[in-house]
Amino acid sequence: MSSRIMKKTIIAVFVALSALSASAQVNTDRVMMIGKNALYFEDYVLAIQYFNQVITAKPYLAEPYYFRAMSKFMLDDFKGAEEDASECLLRNPYYTAAYQLRGAARQNQEKYELAATDYQRSLEFFPEDRITLVNMGIVNIEMEQYEVAEKFFEALLKRFPDYTPGYLTRGQMYLEQGDTTRALADLDKAIEIDPYTAQSFAARGLLHFQQKEYNRALADLDEAIRLDPYFTGNYINRGLVKYHLNDLRGAMADYDRVVEREEDNLIARFNRGLLRAQVGDNNRAISDFDKVLEVDPGNSIAHLNRSMLRNEIGDKQGALTDLDMVLEAHPDFFNGYYMRSQLKRELNDLRGAENDYLLARAEEARARRIATSDPQPAGKPAGEEAAKGTRDEKDTNIDKFNLLVVAHEEESQKSGYQRQSRGKVQNIHAPVEPEPLFVLTYYERSVEVHRPVYFSKTIDQANSQLGLNWILKVSNLEAPLNELQIQTHFRSIDNYSRQLEEAPRNEKLFFGRGIDFMLVQDYENALKDMNRVLEINPDMLLAHFAKAVIRTKQMEYDRLQDEPMLMDRGNGSAFPEKRELPGKVRLPEISTRSIDYEEILREYEAIIRLNPDFIYAWYNRAEIFTLEKDYRAAIADYTKAIELEPQFAEAYFNRGISRLSIGETSAGLDDLRKAGELGIIQSYSIIKRMQ
Repeated sequence: MSSRIMKKTIIAVFVALSALSASAQVNTDRVMMIGKNALYFEDYVLAIQYFNQVITAKPYLAEPYYFRAMSKFMLDDFKGAEEDASECLLRNPYYTAAYQLRGAARQNQEKYELAATDYQRSLEFFPEDRITLVNMGIVNIEMEQYEVAEKFFEALLKRFPDYTPGYLTRGQMYLEQGDTTRALADLDKAIEIDPYTAQSFAARGLLHFQQKEYNRALADLDEAIRLDPYFTGNYINRGLVKYHLNDLRGAMADYDRVVEREEDNLIARFNRGLLRAQVGDNNRAISDFDKVLEVDPGNSIAHLNRSMLRNEIGDKQGALTDLDMVLEAHPDFFNGYYMRSQLKRELNDLRGAENDYLLARAEEARARRIATSDPQPAGKPAGEEAAKGTRDEKDTNIDKFNLLVVAHEEESQKSGYQRQSRGKVQNIHAPVEPEPLFVLTYYERSVEVHRPVYFSKTIDQANSQLGLNWILKVSNLEAPLNELQIQTHFRSIDNYSRQLEEAPRNEKLFFGRGIDFMLVQDYENALKDMNRVLEINPDMLLAHFAKAVIRTKQMEYDRLQDEPMLMDRGNGSAFPEKRELPGKVRLPEISTRSIDYEEILREYEAIIRLNPDFIYAWYNRAEIFTLEKDYRAAIADYTKAIELEPQFAEAYFNRGISRLSIGETSAGLDDLRKAGELGIIQSYSIIKRMQ
C-alpha cells in the first residue's frame, strides 16, 4: 500500500456537507443541495454540472468552488482541484477545509513544499486536526524528511492514541525506511485498536508475504477479504500467497474471481496466464495474454510470454511477431535474439537466424562486461528462487518475464457502480478518440451527464421556416432509429416525393426528404437531394452543412464495406487506407482521400462564409483536419469554435487530444480538464493516464 494511496484515503474523510448561507435564493440552494447529494453518492461528474450552475449564477460564493474542487479531486483532476480551491480561498481566506484540499491536490502533483504550506496554514486554525497532522507526516515522507515526519506522527498519536490511520501511515514510513520491525509493530497496534478495518489486515498480510511468512500472510488476507470482499487487489495478492504455498488451484480460483468481476483487470489476467502456462493450459493462457495486450498493446513482458506459448502450440509466425515487438522495445535482451534465431531457423530463414545469433552473442558479451561484479549472471532469472518471486506492475525488466505481479491498492481500484458516469470514472479505460462530428438529426441519445446546450439561431429559424415534420437538431450524440421510426421516415420520403411532383423546385421539400434519406442511411439519394437544394438556393447554409455531413457518413460507410479486406485493423485512423492482399499484384492507383476531404472542406468554407458564427462548421472542419493529421489547423478551428461558444465541451476535448498529439501536454491536459468539468467523463481517464 503506497503512501500516495494512503493520503488519498485520508483526504476523502474530510468531506463535510455544510449548508449555504440563508441569503441564497431558493433555486441556488436547491441546485447546491442536489450537487452535494451527487457528490455524496460518488456521482462526481454530475455533481460538477450542478456546482457549475451555482457558480454561474453566483460567482462570488466560495462554497461551490470548494465542492467542485472536491469533485475534481475525487476524479484525480488535481490541477483543476487546486485551481478551484484557490478560487474558494480568494472569496473566503478562512475556509479551512479548502487549505486541506488544496494541500492534498498539490501533494498529488508533487508540489510538496506548497502542500506543506497549505497544511501548516490549516494547522494555524486547528493545531490538533488529525487529518492535517497525518498529511503533514505524509508530505514530509514524500520529501524524505523522515525525522520531521516522525515528529508529526508522535504529536498526532500522543494526542490521539487510538487513531488507526496514524499507525498505518507511520508503518508505511517505517517500511520505506526498511524498518520492518517497527512497521509490523504499528500494523499490529492498528489492528488491536480497530480489528474491523480491511486495509490494516491487507497491509500486514503484504508485509508477511514480503517476509516469506506465507501462512500468516494468508490468514491476514483472508480476514481482509472477509471484511471487504469487493477490493480485488486482496484476491490478487492472496493468489500470490497460495502460489507460494503450492496451492495452484486456490490461486487460480482467486484470479478467476477477479476476472469475473473485472474482465479487463490486467494483473489478474497476466498472473492467471502464467499459472495456466505452468500447468500446460497453453491455449487458455494465450487468451489471457491476448486480453492483456488488447488493453495494453505495449506490454513487452506479455508479448514475450505469448511468444513462447505460441511457439509451444506450433504458431511459429505468431511467436516471431511477438518477439519482434519485444526486441524493438528491448534491443539489449540477448535471450530474445537467441529465441528469435531459433524461430527463424525453424522457418527456414537461415540468414536471419545467423544474424540474430551473432547479435545475441554480442549483446550477451556486452551485458557480461557491464555486470562482472554482479553475482547474479546477467539475463538469467535466478532459477527456482526467481520462479517463485514477484514483481511490481511498474517493473518492466524483461528478465522478470516469468514473475507474478503484486497488486497495490491503486491498481485494482474500481467503482462499485456500473454506470459509466458514476464513481471514479478516471479508472474507466476510455479509448483516446476524439468526440464525433456534429450532424443534423431528429433523434439524440440520452446521456447520464448532460453537457451544455448550444443555442443556434440558424437551427431555430430552420425549425420555424422549413415546415419539417420533426424538430431538427444538431448533435454529436445521434441516436439510431428503431423499427417504427424507420418505417415512419420511409412514409415521409414517399410523402415528400408526391409533393415534389407538384412543386419540383421547392427547396424545402428536397431538404426534408434529404434529411429523411440520411436518417435511413440512403446517402446517395440524400446527397442528390441536397445538391438539388443548392442548385435552387446556393446560399442555404444547412444544405451545405447536411451535404458535408452526408459525404462524411458516405465515406465512413464505404470504409466499413471494405473493412473485411483490411490486413491491419489496428490502424487507428477513421479512414484507413486500403491494403493489398498477400500474393496479389499491387496496381497503380490514385488516392481519393484528399479529393474527398477537399470536397467536404469546401462545404465548410462556404458555411463559414455565409455565417462565420456557426460553431459546428468550425468544429467539423477541425475534425477533417484531424483526419489529415493537420493538428495545428485543427487546433486553430477548435479555438475559434471555443471563442464563439466558451462552454463548447466537445471542442475543448478534441483540442486537448490534438494538443497531446503534437506534444503540447500541459495545454492539452488543461483542455481535457475543462472538457471534464463540462461533462465529458472520459477526459478524467485520459488525464489520469497522462499524469
